[in-house]
Order: sequence, then structure tokens, then C-alpha cells
Amino acid sequence: MKTADTIARPIRVLLGDDHRIVREGLKQVLADAPEVTVVGEAATGPEVLDRVQALQGGLDVVLLDIALPGMDGLDVLQALRRTHPRLPVLMLSTYPEKQYAVRCIKLGANGYLNKSADPDDMLAAVRKVAAGGVFVTAATAEALATAVGQRGAQAGPESLSHREHQVFRLLTQGQSVTQIGAQLGLAANTVSTYRARILDKTGTKNDVELALYAERHGHS
Repeated sequence: MKTADTIARPIRVLLGDDHRIVREGLKQVLADAPEVTVVGEAATGPEVLDRVQALQGGLDVVLLDIALPGMDGLDVLQALRRTHPRLPVLMLSTYPEKQYAVRCIKLGANGYLNKSADPDDMLAAVRKVAAGGVFVTAATAEALATAVGQRGAQAGPESLSHREHQVFRLLTQGQSVTQIGAQLGLAANTVSTYRARILDKTGTKNDVELALYAERHGHS
């Protein structure tokens, strides 16, 4: 059972999102809960890691966007799981649950929430993960159930490794091999190797077919 002191202590949150307007919106939502306080902000992946390190034990939850510059949210999540395995991380995204929720939770996230979520759901999610729980929406639960049902089979984009999925997402956004290499810190020929694996796993022949494949699987 929690003590009165534990209940009285605020839930200290770090916001990791590269859009200032989004961070301001999140702060407004969190301000409606007197027990929640924002103790830091970060606009890039490396900044999130720096802020977490600087705050040390003075942090209870990280709200982390997937699409961060410098180092994407999934890489940041993996780094946090190595350095701060007990720190709750709630992933935020504009992408639908069926696209990223399962991948995030498999990588160790404590929950996944769309940025358009109802403010009450946002606060409920923060409270739950701060208490050590996992926050799962109905859509995320459905995506998890589908993934379990397909275990052992190569199930669409879920068959891709983490790095392959990063390259897949950027290819379907129209980025070139050179641009992807620069963003992920990879050599162009390495990206080309990932691209070849992605085409093979998805049964597509080129970037146009890959884009159509992504649309069919809800990744457009």
C-alpha cells in the first residue's frame, strides 16, 4: 500500500517532442492534474537522454515521441531500457496503434498513446505508468492480440527488424537511400542492403510497390 507521502509527491514528467506547439499542448493537458508536474523538455533524441541523465532520480515518466530528430524515439526507448530500465516510458505518436503500438511495447515501452487522444486518457496513462503499470488502449489491445495470433508467421511489417522498420518507414515517406543514411547515421550501401531485405520480406520489387504495400498495411 502506498504511504501518504508517496501519494502526495508529484508525478515528475519529461516531455520529448520536437514540436514546441505539441509540448505546450501536452503541458496544458498535464496542468489539469495538480499531482503532475513537467520537470523538463527535449526536442531531439539525444536531448532526451541528456535530460534523463541530468534529472537522475528526479523523474517519474518520460513522454516520448516516436519521430524525433537526431535519434528516433524507438532508439531512445532502447537506450533508456539499457540505462534506466525501471523508468516508465509512454510513447506518443500520430501513427495509429496498429502501426507502432506492438513494436513499442515489445521494445519495453510502458504504453502507447496517439497524440490525438482524449486529455482524460492522457492523464490516465501518465498516472498508470507512473504507478508501475502498463497503459493499453482498446486499439492497442487489439493490435497486441493480432500480433499474438500471428506469432510464428511473417506478419506484414511486423516481420521486419527494428532497423529494417526504420528504413521501411523512411522509404515509404519518399526519402532516398542517401537521405536515410544521413538521418540514421548509416552508410548508403548499408541502407541499400536493408532496402533489399525489406523488398524481399514484403514481396515487393521497388519503392512504388513498397509504398502501396505500406498503404495496405496501414503505414501510409
